[in-house]
Amino acid sequence: MSDKICVFAGTRDGRELAELMASAGLDVTACAATEYGGELLEGSEKLKVRTGRMEEDEMEAFLKGEGFSLVIDATHPYAALVTKNIRAAAEKAGAEYQRLIRAQGSIPGEAVYVEDTAEAVEYLKGVEGNVLLTTGSKELQAYSAVPGFGERFWARVLPLESSLRQAEEAGLPAGRIIAMQGPFTREINAAMLRMTGARYMVTKMSGSIGGFTEKMEAAEDCGVTSVVVGRPPEEDGVDFCEFMALLKERYGLETERCITIAGIGMGTMRSMTDEVRQAIIDSDCLIGAGRMLDTAAEYGKPSFKAIAPEAIRDAIVQHPEYAKVCVLMSGDTGFFSGTKKLAPLLKESGMKVTILPGLSSMSYLAAKTGESYDDAKMVSLHGRTGNIAADVRNSTKVLCLVGGEDGTSELINTLVRSGLGDVTVYVGERLGYDDEKITSGRAAELAGKDFDSLSAVMIVNPAAGTGLRFGFPDKAFIRGGDAEGVVPMTKSEVRAAVLSKLQLNDHSDCWDIGAGTGSVSIEMALNAPYGTTYAIEKKEKALELLRENVVKFCAGNVEVVPGTAPEALEGLPSPTHVFIGGSSGNMKEILDLILMKNTNARIVACAVSLETVGELAGLIKNYDFDDKEVVCLNVARAREIGNYNLMTGQNPIYIFTMQKLPAEAAGVTLETGEDGRC
Repeated sequence: MSDKICVFAGTRDGRELAELMASAGLDVTACAATEYGGELLEGSEKLKVRTGRMEEDEMEAFLKGEGFSLVIDATHPYAALVTKNIRAAAEKAGAEYQRLIRAQGSIPGEAVYVEDTAEAVEYLKGVEGNVLLTTGSKELQAYSAVPGFGERFWARVLPLESSLRQAEEAGLPAGRIIAMQGPFTREINAAMLRMTGARYMVTKMSGSIGGFTEKMEAAEDCGVTSVVVGRPPEEDGVDFCEFMALLKERYGLETERCITIAGIGMGTMRSMTDEVRQAIIDSDCLIGAGRMLDTAAEYGKPSFKAIAPEAIRDAIVQHPEYAKVCVLMSGDTGFFSGTKKLAPLLKESGMKVTILPGLSSMSYLAAKTGESYDDAKMVSLHGRTGNIAADVRNSTKVLCLVGGEDGTSELINTLVRSGLGDVTVYVGERLGYDDEKITSGRAAELAGKDFDSLSAVMIVNPAAGTGLRFGFPDKAFIRGGDAEGVVPMTKSEVRAAVLSKLQLNDHSDCWDIGAGTGSVSIEMALNAPYGTTYAIEKKEKALELLRENVVKFCAGNVEVVPGTAPEALEGLPSPTHVFIGGSSGNMKEILDLILMKNTNARIVACAVSLETVGELAGLIKNYDFDDKEVVCLNVARAREIGNYNLMTGQNPIYIFTMQKLPAEAAGVTLETGEDGRC
């Protein structure tokens, strides 16, 4: 017997299976009971379409005459008699029989479950109010036994002449017949329930692919009671994925793996787009974090927990039986999402990847607070570190994803510690869920309160960007003073020149060696808000003042490091920028260690004594820096003497700038040898 396959394709999944097998080169005949069903199938050289109803003996003759080796029953789960006939006909024709089954889906606790149509009719006889029937046209005659059928009932049927005739024969007025072809979204179902004024909706357990979930959700939205008619008893069969594995084993059928990465919003069904819900329905399996999978559990799909991009990729690779995989991502796939790393990994593995956006909790929170977010800085502290104080200080509006049990409380406490207690904070807890809560107030008012770990935060600071980032007057710093005098401090004019020579960016990691009171450290930190500034100082009195100034200027990204250079530098991360204000006679050793940590670090050093000037002048030549410069800065300050102001000269300051530039910046072309080395 030849490898000819017959599919009784009375369902959407049956049609998909027939078309998939034909596209893979198998000889398939798809049988549809109606002309309309046949029109839904796309015939081809490998896919023949037969339309028309058949009794058992007609099926047997047809299967024998065509010589089919395999018969697949993909008819509706409620077509019990048809299934019985197909099974018997296949057995008599000597063909292998396989039943394609679909998952039922979960029934909400508030729904009314009945065993069959007869029980549904008896239940509806005992209640009042309009009813929307979504069970098709075949059972309409049975429901006509309910009192007031023609006035209370609406029926949604296929747009076929036979369906309309059955509705008319049951006694249903034309104005109460909705002739439409699905699939129907949650919103369309809800619109029909509202239009009909239904208090009850009757449906079958048609599974997620049959739109069962969307009907249950719509009924819940509208406060309508669902009456769910149970399926007839069904013998064992295989689901779509199991059947694909069978075809692969038997025929070597290979299908293209299609991966959909879907943003599911805040984690509730109502925050998903229709496109995402459809992707879940169409998928063979789901992959994602536990909370994401719980959200979609009602669809009854096989699921695998995985969070890291590599783990998700491995889960997909380890389960080749699933051709259509849906990876669930929280929020929006383009906003602090694992999609950024996952998509390239999957494409490298030769998989077809589709990315579907979702509703971000940021846009949702902005809408709830009545604020726009096109002018907001977006940050994430969910599994990340950041400098939220710098973000708020420099942005009039900040939207922040927060993670961890105490993440939101710690964020607010950080704002207060950083002198930002007056900013307005909106905390959105469990956004999109029934117990959603939004709290607002000044940061100082919200400090010490507990918030849900699943929170998003908006911070509004109208005074952002109005403070200085460098050039603070000398008197702004705490300098102390005792019998031994005040702690040395780099003056404002020199600081301005030093900052100019350092050429910092927002993410610079800085060392301030010989930090003194911390005036340069603080201005470094404020000009590199997303980097870390390490202030190295050996004197106890200076360390005490340094810490006080860090608190005063709310410079949370300054790390105070007690000790003498170079020993105190050895355990620090490599710097991008270094200021040397004092070396304690260890200038060469300090430069050696800096360049060992980062060959391309930009270094600025100040010298007052001639000895230090001479030492630096020799070193800047010996180290063969690409970018080197020496500036002598002379500053004079006015002081009052009687009725006159006289200029008093300060000690001249020599500022040395030095850097070994990266090869491409220095204009050097590197030649590569056979071993790949330069």
